[in-house]
Amino acid sequence: MTRNDVRLIRTRLAVLAAVVITLWSYAAYVSSQDAVDLLRVRALADTLGQPIDRLILSLQTERRITAETIAGAGQTTPALVGAREGTDRAAAEIREFTKGRDLRLLSAGSVRDRAGELVRRLDGLGTTRSQVDTGRLDQGAAVDGYDEVIDVAFRVYGPEWGAYESGLAADTRAVIALARARELLAREDTVVSAALTGARLGADERRRLTALVSIQRHARTEAAAGLPPDGQDEHQRLAAGPEFATLLALEDRLLLQPGTANALAGLTIQGWRAAADAALGALQTLVTDTARSSVERATPGAAVLIARTGAVVGLGLIVVLVLLLSWAGTVRRLTDELTRTDADLPAPVPDTPAAAQEPATPGGDAERQLFLGLTRRNQVLLRDQLSLLDGMQRRERSTEETGELFHLDHLTTRVRRNVEKLITLAGATPARRWRRPVPLLDVARGAVAEVPDYHRVLIAPHWPWSLAGPAVTDVIHLLAELIENALAFSGAETTVRVSGEQRPQGCAVLVVDDGPGLDAAALAEANHLLGNPPPDGPPAGLAGWYAAAVLAGRCGAHVSLRPSRRGGMAAIVLLPSRLITVTDTGRAPTDAPPDSPFPPARTGADLTDPNGDGALPTRVRHNGPTGPEHGRTSLDTVELPVARTARRQQ
Repeated sequence: MTRNDVRLIRTRLAVLAAVVITLWSYAAYVSSQDAVDLLRVRALADTLGQPIDRLILSLQTERRITAETIAGAGQTTPALVGAREGTDRAAAEIREFTKGRDLRLLSAGSVRDRAGELVRRLDGLGTTRSQVDTGRLDQGAAVDGYDEVIDVAFRVYGPEWGAYESGLAADTRAVIALARARELLAREDTVVSAALTGARLGADERRRLTALVSIQRHARTEAAAGLPPDGQDEHQRLAAGPEFATLLALEDRLLLQPGTANALAGLTIQGWRAAADAALGALQTLVTDTARSSVERATPGAAVLIARTGAVVGLGLIVVLVLLLSWAGTVRRLTDELTRTDADLPAPVPDTPAAAQEPATPGGDAERQLFLGLTRRNQVLLRDQLSLLDGMQRRERSTEETGELFHLDHLTTRVRRNVEKLITLAGATPARRWRRPVPLLDVARGAVAEVPDYHRVLIAPHWPWSLAGPAVTDVIHLLAELIENALAFSGAETTVRVSGEQRPQGCAVLVVDDGPGLDAAALAEANHLLGNPPPDGPPAGLAGWYAAAVLAGRCGAHVSLRPSRRGGMAAIVLLPSRLITVTDTGRAPTDAPPDSPFPPARTGADLTDPNGDGALPTRVRHNGPTGPEHGRTSLDTVELPVARTARRQQ
């Protein structure tokens, strides 16, 4: 897997994680919003609803007694003092609420603001009381002052009390509406009680009473329609019962009496008090009972809602975290694998011959650098091989598959060469070996198959020699080292020629290039190194020549360099006669097409001679004989390009 693949996976997982977190956040918000609304309604009812209800009842009582006191032109009575004390106690609870910090009401800031406004109005209530006590405030102004405070108290019941659309929210709104209808009845009670105390019902008071009675009856009917079924039944029972029958009769009498002078005739304060207190008490009981029954009915639904919210928020969060951690672990593993690969291969190593690597320092460190360089080159080749295989596996079978298999086989062959050369330089013997002689042409072709740019190498067709089996591996790697060096130090448009010549001492294999060559000093130094490899490692910049010298020493060959006739360099590998067997004729490899691919790579079990006869399963095609009789020597003969026919040695 490449760095781009890891980056693509990381990007996709990041996008997927963002989508999952967004979906969970939305689901959690919707579910938790319902739960928060429910908890807020319950918290408001517990911490503020009951104190406000007690405050409104106290204010209603104090307002009525204050109006009666002003109408009777009397002094402050014990009843008025008691009513004021009750109001002060209820107001203290509201003040305590505004100073506290209930976590359940963090989202109810507007409720707290309205409660603060109510506290400020209650603080101004002392001024109204002092003016009433000194007689500087008339009845209408005093009643209006109390009405305003009660209106502010009702405004505390804002939309937050019914934001959660459930049965409890609907019941809460209906209960608040019924409490407002009770307030209208209390205002009606204040007007009538003051009129009876002062024995006077003026025109303004009569118009006010008429409006209050009409509005109170309509508001009570509308509020009752929103109550739960048991609340509606209870309201109908009250409306038809004695609690309201007397009150309705007295209201009709007050409204239907002609004129204002006779309206109060026959009506006593005691009779009105009994009827009004009964109706007000019945309404207050209905409000309290309805609120309590609504909470009891909502408890199971609230438990289900809390459980659902916990499942969505809690379990959903756990699932999201598990997914994110697993994805993070996947990305971390991929990144670690890529990091380990980069650590093993810190920088791309160019596929150049050993002679072109970085100079090595003398001694054991030089050998270590050489082995490390070879290992890194193996890693590069294996990486290319794996990338090629990955591309083949992802693609349908096509005409390109044959060429890719050819390329894959070539990469594998070059990896094997590096491994075997590393073993040889370490003083060991590679496992791949032959027991019988092998045609020298196959040995030369095996060397060509182990180098890059093999299509630039041309092999002479006439090779009437065979090489002893134990020397085959070393000679293949020796020729590959020289051919690769020739390819590296000659132009990309030139070729490298490989041919064989008969010599008195045995046979010579010539590797000729058209590069710039070496000056006299460099040539002498290279020949000295090839004939006398130092025991403590290669000199700086000459690792390739050092490897060739070691390989030649192992098999008994001798390597030397000289300028070629065409201006490049010629590397001559002299194989002694003890390694060479002269055959009657050179093998004419005409039995394979020019574009035949490499055979599949062999396993470690096939590194020895598979047939036991020393024959390498490779074939080449030649374009005709060569030699002095055709006007060309074997050194300069260029007969056969092996771009497509070279096969890996088995």
